[in-house]
Parts: sequence; structure tokens; C-alpha cells
Amino acid sequence: MAKKKSANIKLVLNQLVSDIFEKNSNQPLNYKQVSAKLNLTDQESRETILEILKEGKGAGIYLEPEKGKFKLKELQNFIIGRVDMTADGSAYIIPEDEFEKDVFVAPRKLRNALHGDTVKAYVFAKKDGRKNDGEIVEIIKRAKSDFTGVIKISDRFAFVIADDKKMLHDIFVPLGDILGAKNGQRVLVSLTDWPEGAKNPIGTVKHVLGDQGENNTEMNAILAQYGFPLSFPPQVEKEANAIPEEIPAEEISKRRDFRSVLTFTIDPADAKDFDDAISYQKLPNGNHEIGVHIADVSHYVLQGTDLDKEAYSRATSVYLVDRVIPMLPERLSNGVCSLRPHEDKLCFAAVFELDEQANIVSEWFGRTAIHSDRRFSYEEAQEVIENKAGDYATEILKLNELAYILRDRKFKNGAISFESTEVKFKLDESGKPIGVYVKERKDAHKLIEDYMLLANRKVAEFIAKKQKGEKKLTFVYRVHDSPNMETLNTFANFASRFGYKVNTKSDKEIAKSLNSLMADVEGKKEQNILTSLAIRSMAKAIYTTKKTSHYGLAFEYYTHFTSPIRRYPDVMAHRLLQTYLDGGKSADAEFYEVASAHSSAMEKRAAEAERASIKYKQAEYLENNIGEVYKGIISGVTEWGMYVEIEENKCEGMIRLRDISDDFYVLDEKNYCIVGQRKKKKYQLGDEVMIRVKKVDLAKRQIDFSLMQD
Repeated sequence: MAKKKSANIKLVLNQLVSDIFEKNSNQPLNYKQVSAKLNLTDQESRETILEILKEGKGAGIYLEPEKGKFKLKELQNFIIGRVDMTADGSAYIIPEDEFEKDVFVAPRKLRNALHGDTVKAYVFAKKDGRKNDGEIVEIIKRAKSDFTGVIKISDRFAFVIADDKKMLHDIFVPLGDILGAKNGQRVLVSLTDWPEGAKNPIGTVKHVLGDQGENNTEMNAILAQYGFPLSFPPQVEKEANAIPEEIPAEEISKRRDFRSVLTFTIDPADAKDFDDAISYQKLPNGNHEIGVHIADVSHYVLQGTDLDKEAYSRATSVYLVDRVIPMLPERLSNGVCSLRPHEDKLCFAAVFELDEQANIVSEWFGRTAIHSDRRFSYEEAQEVIENKAGDYATEILKLNELAYILRDRKFKNGAISFESTEVKFKLDESGKPIGVYVKERKDAHKLIEDYMLLANRKVAEFIAKKQKGEKKLTFVYRVHDSPNMETLNTFANFASRFGYKVNTKSDKEIAKSLNSLMADVEGKKEQNILTSLAIRSMAKAIYTTKKTSHYGLAFEYYTHFTSPIRRYPDVMAHRLLQTYLDGGKSADAEFYEVASAHSSAMEKRAAEAERASIKYKQAEYLENNIGEVYKGIISGVTEWGMYVEIEENKCEGMIRLRDISDDFYVLDEKNYCIVGQRKKKKYQLGDEVMIRVKKVDLAKRQIDFSLMQD
């Protein structure tokens, strides 16, 4: 059928639809009306309209064939939304309009839509007036077309079983498109077609990741699963490699020169990219000048270049258990931009004059040149603090003393302290976990954090207060909304069972009681559970140009300025700050809002990839411990089982409800517990239980426990 004919019929249908709505008529359309308008035979008209309807796009709305006629469904019965697949193959459409209800779609009415896709759905009106059942009529945008999985190859064809639990269809791959993959290997496959009526989509192998169980294969599979590229495009590497390391004297002359001022970095022992450095000097008036110097990535990564586009696309570095996947090529992240010791480096800085009470006497923002005198690991800096001796002990101790005052003031103003335990793995040469330890946060970590918070807060404040109202300057803020009170009250009720009180009368009272709770639970078995639930009761922090306050830190203005090597929003903050320091006009708010939303989404995706790598290493660690008995704490409850975190090594697995034999257990969601229906025995979040390691599935990154019952 000619595309022109199809397009003409769409125009006619649109006109007819318009006419009918104007007359408020329920009269159905028929082939004869279309035929007459286009001088077609009834048969031609019928075939053309049916072709359009197969696409679900007739006249811009959905039309339904009824005995040779096309009855209009009400325009307002359509929604645009995102597909949320369930395990049984049905789905819910989450509408873009937050005031609309979710719409249930049965499997046969999904029209090949996949989890996360943006779709148009027709909503059936129920007799009671509710609109909660529907069918998908158009796939507007695929959430993703690439999937990782295991390839199975037969004599005539191959198919890929996707890792993504929400991808319920195996992907058919013609033998000519398997890229040399061998049976049972992990691959990255891209969807190419999904013929109408076909049960499975068709794909082609883009990348052979390797053999299952190999560390590199599994880590690359996690990256690919969450949409992070495995390498930089050649043109991006070429652009990065062309950047010279030498700094022209002319460039230094344009900047405030700190090369003769004591400057050092404090980072993890295994870090290679040094984003930030601290400079310190005592001033003649007795005050202290403290500079927070941040790698000047925006000097090297110019807007609109291939390098910039790639950094924007990634938006963040990804931290897996055994590796970092940088936002920028290594030439920049570990070389040109990294604030390595004994090298001149270009920075963007926030410089403060503080008195003995850590009050800000003056502040300055701009570009600097530095020369780091020493690279400290956190452990080395901590040793100086504890022993009051070592390299630059006088300066570090003074910085620590002032940081304590800044920290104390922050908490008095209503900031909330969430100190959850961070678990690290000891890995052998092949990447296999041979031990687990809990990472401690000591004064050296907090010292750096306090000065970074100061710089982030004051940069945001400087921009926000520069111009007000309609003349407000566009900027990228890090925003954290106040918590949902219903969720917080639920948490408060749960915490009370452990003997902790959360006062929800005001923001300050909430912060005060949460901080008290966090201090009390430190080191106790329920620390991780209560910290995790408290964080979940809070709103999620995001990037945006629209609001400014940060509830969790109790700052009216806050941004991310201090990590441009690993976060794109910080690069945007640097560019905007320099524009405004130069007297430039306010930037395009819409452009930066879109970029902020993208950065927030990629940050979330990176966190999910990091969690997946931790899950894999936990499973790998327990693989040789099948049958071992451990003491654990219930860390989550669902309708199909309860999660338990082993106290000794923090590995988390599931006890499936069907495997608990002494009763039939069901979820009591409101009270965070599962309850036996006959004996009324409860297993509640935070309870201690004894478990046995039952099964480990490395491919699914799953650990199954069995409950050791009394």
C-alpha cells in the first residue's frame, strides 16, 4: 500500500473525527465515508484503514473495527505513561499525569510493550466510573533495546535468556547474528524487530561478554545491563589524548596563584582520580585561609565537543566492587585533571577566611593554580590526627578543629546524620572475594566532607543571592525535599518497637530525634535496618534548576561543585559559575533542567549497578559456604519471603515463605512482619534469626537461606 494513500486517509480520519466531536455525535465512521472523500473503492478503503489501525495510530486516537464501521472511543480515555511489568506478564501503566490512577493491562493487551517503555493506552471505563483497566495502543518510546543475557545455540537458531527479570521474553537471534558467541556465554543483544503476532522479539549480538562466572564477564555484564558503555568511542579517546599536560604560563597568569601555599589531598588509599585539594595558611590577623580547590574539568572539557557529549551521556562514574568506570577517559580522570602531588594543576576554587570560631569573615570564588605538596590517604591523615604528629600536623589539626565546629553547627541547624555501615570485600588476584570488612568513617573522612559541604553550600548561596525573582540566575542545585509525613510516621512507629522515639512535630524536632536515634544505634545489630528505613522515609535528592533547599543537610542553598571528574552536574556548576563571575546573562533554564533530570536518572542507574556488583560478590563469597549456619537479622519482608542480613559478613539472602514448614505465613506490610496463620508466630523486621546457606545462584546474583527453627 502506498504511504501517500495511508497518510491521506489519516488526514480524512482526523477531519471526520473533528467533525464528529464538534457535533457531539456518537455516529460511527464507516468505510463509505472514507471512500467517498478519497475516491477509493470500499475494499481499498477497508484495507487501508485496517493497516492504519494495526499500528494503533488511526487519526491520532484509537479506533475500533465494529462490523465494517469504526467506532470512536472518547479522547479523554487515553493516557500516556510508563510500563511497569509484573512477574506474571501483566503490567501497570504509571501515568505521566501524577493525578491519574495506575492502569492495569493484561498480558494479551500489551502489544509487545516492555518494562519501562513509554506508551499510549486506552482506558476502559468501569461501571462504577473508575478507569483502571486498559490496553496499550501505541509504543511511543522504548526504555531500552539492549539486554544482557546467556545465549543458547541450536542447529537452526539461537536465543538469549535476558538477565533483566522484567524482560519476560527470550530474544530470538538468527545464527548469522551471534557474532561468534559460544553456547552458554554471556552476551549483549540488541532488539532489531518484533513482527506482529510473533511471541518473541528478534535481536542481534552486539558484544560477546565472555564465559559465565569469570569476574570480568560478570562485571561487564552488570555495566551493560544498566546501560553503561564498556569503552570510550575512538574519537573521544583521540580528543582526550590530544590535550597537553603542560600548562602555559599565560594560563596561570589569568588565575589566582596558590602554588606557594601549603596544599594537599586526602583520599582513599587506592584512589587514582584526585578531584579536590585543601590549601591552608594562617593569616597575619590570626585568621585562617582555607581553599577548597577542585579540578578544573571545564577548562579541558569544552561544551559541545565529543568529549563533553560522552561525559554528559554517562553523567557519572560508576563504582563497582572491583573497579571504577570513569565518566572521563583515563587521560583526564587519572592524568591531566587529577590533582596529583608535586605537579602544577588548574583548579576552580572556593576560598574562605575563617576566624577561630569557624565564622566566615570573607569568601572568594574563581580559578586557581595549585601545586599539591603531599598526597595523604585517609589512614595516613587519621594517624596524624590521632598521634598529633607527622607531616603538616599543625595545619591538619587546626583544619580538624575548625571542621568540628562547622559540623556541630550544621547539626544544631537541623542536619541529619545517617551513618550506615559500608561493606568492602577483600579480593584475590582474579577478583574473587576472600574476605569482608566494614569500612570505618573517622575524623579524616569527616574533615574533607565538612570542607566540601562548605564549598558546595557557599557556591550555591553566592549564585542564588546574586539576583532574585524573575531575574534569578539559572543554576544546577542539589535538592532534597522534606519527608512524606505518612511514611515518616510509619517509620517512627517501627523505631519505637526498639525503644527509640522520633518526634515528628517540626523539621528541627525530626532532625534532632533522628540524629539521637542514629547515635544510639551505632554498632548495634539494628543499625543497618533502622538507618536504611530512615533513609527510605526521606525524599530522594535530585538535581534541578527549580528549587534550592536541602532538607537532610539543613541548607537553604546547596549544589554539587566538588567532584567534576566523576559527576557531570559539577561540570555544569563550574561553567555556570564562571559565566556569572564574568558578568554573563542567565543561562537557558530549560536546557539545564533537562540535563539535571538526566543526571539524576543516571546517578540512580549507577547506584543500581553498584548494588548489583555487591550482590554478585556476596553470592560468590557464600558459594563455598553452602550448609553453613549463621546468625542474621531480618532486613526486609515481602509477600514471597523475608530477607536476612548475616551479622558477621553483611551478606544478604532470602528465606522463601514456602520453605518455612511449621505454618502458612503471610505478609503484614503495615507492621513490617510475616505472620503464621495458625500459630500467629511473627517474624519482624529487625528480629534475629539463625539461618543456613541453602543455595547460591551466581547468574541471578541470588542467595537462598533456610530458616533454622526452634
